[in-house]
Amino acid sequence: MQIKSAEFVTSAKNVADCPAWDRAEFAFIGRSNVGKSSLINMLSNRHSLAKVSATPGKTRLLNFFLINEKWSLVDLPGYGFARTGKNEKINFNELVGDYLEQRQNLRRVFVLIDSRHPPQRIDVSFATWLGGTGAPFSLIFTKIDKQSAAKTQANIALFQEAIAPELTTTPDTLICSAQTRAGRSEILGMIGHALGG
Repeated sequence: MQIKSAEFVTSAKNVADCPAWDRAEFAFIGRSNVGKSSLINMLSNRHSLAKVSATPGKTRLLNFFLINEKWSLVDLPGYGFARTGKNEKINFNELVGDYLEQRQNLRRVFVLIDSRHPPQRIDVSFATWLGGTGAPFSLIFTKIDKQSAAKTQANIALFQEAIAPELTTTPDTLICSAQTRAGRSEILGMIGHALGG
């Protein structure tokens, strides 16, 4: 898939504020500091489409980007914020939950996992919860340039083992690096397939 245009459309603080369109939406979510903004910029070929911050948890709204004037990439707030109040964190989780459960345009959710770590409880919990919603989703293991391929594959296997008892089907698994651009064609290919292209 060729990315010819990418533009920010709007930020939504609830599902009612989401764009009133029929564009297919592909949502990206992950734990804070997993490299989500960098991945979005890499996929879109735009250096600053999504704002990259050194402070985890800066994405607090649903951010919609229109790609090729045909489909939308949605940047969701991360889960597991370390520096926000309890009530605020709950609101973020409700915002994400409402979008994932109610948004009719949603075609697929990409859950980003840091490939450098063994399974983290919050990632496992989110993936199993998401599986229960019925929303189609894939796992993207990020930052593969930071370690050996063997270590990445070992952590992927451990994660798949951790979620297997809770899911009826095994989600597709992809790997990527925003630095080397590894995995870009595979992720865009999956989106293109979902779009029927």
